[in-house]
Amino acid sequence: MQRAVFIDRDGVICRNRKDHVKSWEEFVFLPGARDALAQLSCSDFLVIVITNQAIINRGIVSAEAVEDIHRRMVREVEAVGGRIDRVLYCPHRPDEHCGCRKPQPGLLLRAAHEMGIDLASSWLVGDAWSDMVAARRAGCGRYMVLTGRGRRELIRCWRMGEGGFQVVLNLGHAVRLLLRMELASGRVPAPVWGGR
Repeated sequence: MQRAVFIDRDGVICRNRKDHVKSWEEFVFLPGARDALAQLSCSDFLVIVITNQAIINRGIVSAEAVEDIHRRMVREVEAVGGRIDRVLYCPHRPDEHCGCRKPQPGLLLRAAHEMGIDLASSWLVGDAWSDMVAARRAGCGRYMVLTGRGRRELIRCWRMGEGGFQVVLNLGHAVRLLLRMELASGRVPAPVWGGR
């Protein structure tokens, strides 16, 4: 079975916006995110972006607009030598009570089923309580970044008794830790990191 690193989008790869990322013009990569994804591509982890996008079912943007953002994001990552193997999103509003909106683990379970992923050997990098809960429910290792909503959501995790994850500065920090583990296991050649 394959292993994956699941990565939340807003706040981990790109900047959060209070009014949501509604177009490519509003999508801004966080510093170092593209390089981190390029470094992660040196490993045999699948790279899968999972994101809640309730703006679709709220009628703010179309699914086609969200998919256009994702196509462009993937191309930008590929341009620096990285890859994103799949982007999965939940279009539902919280009141629809679906099984795919984080903190539900549906997106991770779907990826595991469709792509033959061993969730117990996989990781999730996110900036929210909902990311940490979804990953725990799916049985993945977890990194909480301090970018995006991370600092506020870390406090929420503590208040709600959600623990057992590692706290990192940003996506690049999480990738470096993952790749060091891979290096120690002999799965990747050294060195594989070092930003530009």
